[in-house]
Amino acid sequence: MGATVQPAVVGATGYTGAELARLLLTHPRVRKPLLLGGTQEGATADPGAAAPESGLASERFSWERVKEAGVDTLFLCTPHEASRALAPEAVSRGYRVVDLSGAWRLKSAANRAVYAFEDADPDAASGLTAASVYGLPELHAQAIADARLVANAGCYATSIILALAPWIQSRLIDLDYGVISDSKSGVSGAGKQPTPRTHFVEVSNNLSTYSVFGHRHTGEVLEQLGLAPGQFQFTPHLLPIPRGILSTIYVRAAAHVGVRELEECLRHFYADKPFVRVFGPARLPEIKFSLNTNYCDIGFAMETDGARVVLVSCLDNLMKGAAGQSVQNMNTMFGWNEREGLQ
Repeated sequence: MGATVQPAVVGATGYTGAELARLLLTHPRVRKPLLLGGTQEGATADPGAAAPESGLASERFSWERVKEAGVDTLFLCTPHEASRALAPEAVSRGYRVVDLSGAWRLKSAANRAVYAFEDADPDAASGLTAASVYGLPELHAQAIADARLVANAGCYATSIILALAPWIQSRLIDLDYGVISDSKSGVSGAGKQPTPRTHFVEVSNNLSTYSVFGHRHTGEVLEQLGLAPGQFQFTPHLLPIPRGILSTIYVRAAAHVGVRELEECLRHFYADKPFVRVFGPARLPEIKFSLNTNYCDIGFAMETDGARVVLVSCLDNLMKGAAGQSVQNMNTMFGWNEREGLQ
């Protein structure tokens, strides 16, 4: 099996970029990745610094260097605004792009307003927004295979969408009752750039909420699941651990739907999806089970009243929530087995 793809990682010194570089270095289908730091559009990274986990030095970004290295696939681990500027140019130059920011995930202008993008060419940005594919292979594998730009799904959004999609598509839950997701993430989800909220003295021995009624991943859940804003409440929390996400999701089953039907729906929906594990009733998922893997673990419990249901979804925010999922998307784009480089 020969290496056939030359990837480049822009923003390789951040947590996600470093994790991605580590995965690409051992991927049997790709050549050694080109790691790029600062960009002409202002991405924050130190050129020349070693990308943690990979041991490779990053170089300063330039389109000339990308072309010289023979790159054909570009991973953008850059801030949202930088990805919004870089992706149109990359696609116009013929590169296939996997963007790990939130720049291209949202189709609705109302949902996208949370980012307050100011596009240099609004018409071009609008066209690329329409052409981009939401990077969740379990739901969009066919479209991802043909995409020029894949917008890697957000970490919280992945945990919530994968848990709910089977039941919503099969109409097994009462959406008039609404959906509540209480989600908790490790500190690496906030990125490498330090802020007052992510210092050790603020996080240690603490649990806090943030971005209530305004988190950027809310729009992804609404769009991917076809929910109205009034049907979904999402509250994120910061856990005092390095990595991992646990979403506890509260729903009400539709009339005459029982435990067996709910479980069979999940198992059937994900029967051929290698990175979703459905748990039985004996034990619900925990963060430690999916840590350092590309798995999303899903389980549920139903109250004896036959109506109230609690879904639990766990994943590693740097793997299935970011870098691992981007490799899974690349595998899908090139028609390879989704497991390549991830097991």
